[in-house]
Amino acid sequence: MTTIIRKSMLSVAGLAFAGGVFAGPIAAHANPVDAKPAAAAVQTSAPKPQGDQSHISLNGEQTANVKAIIAATKKAGLPERAAVISIATSLQESKLENLGHLGDRNDHDSLGLFQQRPSSGWGTPEQITDPAYSTTAFLKGLKQVDGWQDMPLTEAAQTVQVSAYPDAYAQWEQQATDLVGQYWNS
Repeated sequence: MTTIIRKSMLSVAGLAFAGGVFAGPIAAHANPVDAKPAAAAVQTSAPKPQGDQSHISLNGEQTANVKAIIAATKKAGLPERAAVISIATSLQESKLENLGHLGDRNDHDSLGLFQQRPSSGWGTPEQITDPAYSTTAFLKGLKQVDGWQDMPLTEAAQTVQVSAYPDAYAQWEQQATDLVGQYWNS
């Protein structure tokens, strides 16, 4: 947990801005999210996440996807902050549900936890709907962002996802941080 707090403090203190956005897929956002305050334990040394926070209750599938994201992050040799960014991104994109094609409600050909698009080079539909593969693909993009460790979560996620709603990721930072704290060492 100390690493999360330290990295979060660096992200707020650094406020680094990536000079450019590398090419990547445009993420899907079919429906806006109702913002609800997160019920979280107060940590006096932790920085306050950006903006109002949202929170959802997770079912077994969503919890399994959290654990898959954390496992892929560890396998990639990346720190807890990368898992926080990944989980917050997936919370925004799919509510941690491994979404298949949604018919008329689908934004282009977006699939999986991160709403990645086969037509944008993220992988095949089968690969994108595999939580380990999709997380690894997201993390590969994150590692290409100079200074991602020190920038605000929403900037890091947006640089990878290139979303039409660039500030939407920030609302999930507290829940993602709490989930990583809960499952990182389990």
